[in-house]
Amino acid sequence: MEILMFTALAVSEATIESNLKPFLLVLAVSLTVATLPQFFGWFRRIPYTLLLVIVGLGLAFIDVRLVDLSPELILTIFLPPLLFEAAWNLRWAELKQQWIPISLYAVLGVLISILGVTLGLHYIVALPLTTALLIGASLSATDPVSVIALFRELGVDKRLATVMEGESLFNDGMAVVAFSFLVALPLGTATLTLSSILTQFVVVVGVGVAVGSLIGFSISYLTQRFDLPLVEQSLTLVSAYATYLIAEDLGGSGVIAVVVTGLVLGNFGSRIGMNPRTRIIVTEFWEFLAFFVNSIVFLLIGDQIQFAVLGESWQAIAVTLLGMILARAIAVYGLGRLSNVFTSTDLSMREQTLVWWGGLRGSVAIALALSVPALLPERQEIIAVVFGVVLFTLLVQGLTIKPLLEVLKLLGDQPLRQQYAEVVARLTALNRVLEYLHQAEQRPGVEPEFYRYQETLVKGEIERLSQAAEQLQVEYPSLNGFANEQLRQELLAVEAETYAELVQTGQLNQELAPLLQPPEESDRS
Repeated sequence: MEILMFTALAVSEATIESNLKPFLLVLAVSLTVATLPQFFGWFRRIPYTLLLVIVGLGLAFIDVRLVDLSPELILTIFLPPLLFEAAWNLRWAELKQQWIPISLYAVLGVLISILGVTLGLHYIVALPLTTALLIGASLSATDPVSVIALFRELGVDKRLATVMEGESLFNDGMAVVAFSFLVALPLGTATLTLSSILTQFVVVVGVGVAVGSLIGFSISYLTQRFDLPLVEQSLTLVSAYATYLIAEDLGGSGVIAVVVTGLVLGNFGSRIGMNPRTRIIVTEFWEFLAFFVNSIVFLLIGDQIQFAVLGESWQAIAVTLLGMILARAIAVYGLGRLSNVFTSTDLSMREQTLVWWGGLRGSVAIALALSVPALLPERQEIIAVVFGVVLFTLLVQGLTIKPLLEVLKLLGDQPLRQQYAEVVARLTALNRVLEYLHQAEQRPGVEPEFYRYQETLVKGEIERLSQAAEQLQVEYPSLNGFANEQLRQELLAVEAETYAELVQTGQLNQELAPLLQPPEESDRS
């Protein structure tokens, strides 16, 4: 008995060691890629995630396989933190303003995408209908991670980032629901009827929303009872994985559940249950985790490419790309026009063009393709087509987003606003530093020379920044309106923060409606 236990322990240790070494190798390569732009300026033109894919392709070309990329690894380990981080940072007020185009793109857009790809593959390449449907469902989930990162870097209008990120979050859930239903068709465990589709849709989405809401609000009220930053940070991590697993076990959508939990905790729980310092700690933790996971996922996507298999399936890949791009155009422009009828925040044709071309495919599409049961004879062809299309969207569409922004003139004065915002932020911070320095003037042990040196240094920088801010306002009068709006947002944040602190200390039972409304809401009222 003891010998068997010892043998089992030795096997488990060997398994851990064999898995740990490839993981550390992947991490080392990813971090090396992250430092390249610091040494070679040219690499700064390429978004970090796309640079990882290119490096992965290079490794695949010389047949260096870092690790086997299983669907369970992506869906269960990598996907929850990526979804949670995006939902945590998505503001409910911004999401509510854009809910009509997001809903249309996430629901009807998925159906149009599946239909466009399926028709092309079935009637042009003569693939079986079930195979074409599975490829269409796999590729219906957008994953514009690199596009959103570029938007933040260039200061593109937040509306566009909100629409694309909101669409991606919710259509991931829709794509997984559609794929789960379609994969059961060739196995004979489901029937293609309207009633069965609607029933499964309601159950999967309903369970996902219910589980996500229950866990999100429960943790929100739980963290209201104590102030332990590390515990609260750990609870958010546990909630991301627990929500996904519980929803999946109950027959719901783990993707939708994680998104709902992230939205609840990011917009409600972080305000009533966390102090400002804790919120910063948790946000920075999730930024690190998203960077960490993305570094691994995008490198492995490139590393998993089989060039020989792609060459054999080039016709199917080309038809799929054409069908997907055309279907995306129909969905974005058609549903965009419909959205503009019902909402005051119109998406212009230029903005719709960017949404169309920025609909990249990524890790979710790869995971869905890899999760096709081995019983299906067309499994390898499905994987090859999906990998080829994902590779095209990441490299061709991803690398042409920045030139497209310039051609469409959607950058506007956003880089200028970002520059001005940074100057104002530094002024605010240094004025607080100066105020604190004055309070510490009489502190025992502080040498007068050291104090005067620090005071002169800070005052000199404040004067320089003040002149820079004035010069920018003189050269670009449009910044005056931006400055007013920035102050208005700060006042709104202070008011909301105060109500949240009073709720947290028990002086209020619930948050009061703010007097200072965001401009969109006050204009409508």
